[in-house]
Amino acid sequence: MNQARLDILLKYLEEDPNDPFNIYAIANEYLSTSLEKAREYFDKLLLEHSEYLPTYYHAAQVYIDLEQEERALEIYKQGIDLAKSQNNAKTLRELNTAYQNLLFEID
Repeated sequence: MNQARLDILLKYLEEDPNDPFNIYAIANEYLSTSLEKAREYFDKLLLEHSEYLPTYYHAAQVYIDLEQEERALEIYKQGIDLAKSQNNAKTLRELNTAYQNLLFEID
């Protein structure tokens, strides 16, 4: 984690708390040091900015890393539905592949 970058991102979030990219960037910054903190920010995105499609892949991965596979599957499903509604074929393929891979790993 780059503390200087995190400090800047937190300042941006304070200045514009409704910009989902700021929350997304902070969540990603925490991925290397604190899965719980990353989860907190991804959960905020899922709750407050559910239309922000980039969230779903990384949020599900955090839950996989926290060994909460069922929650990860739910997040993938939500992301798949959103990608369909946004006609985003590339993200749909990525989410669907990740979802299928997780199902395979669980079985």
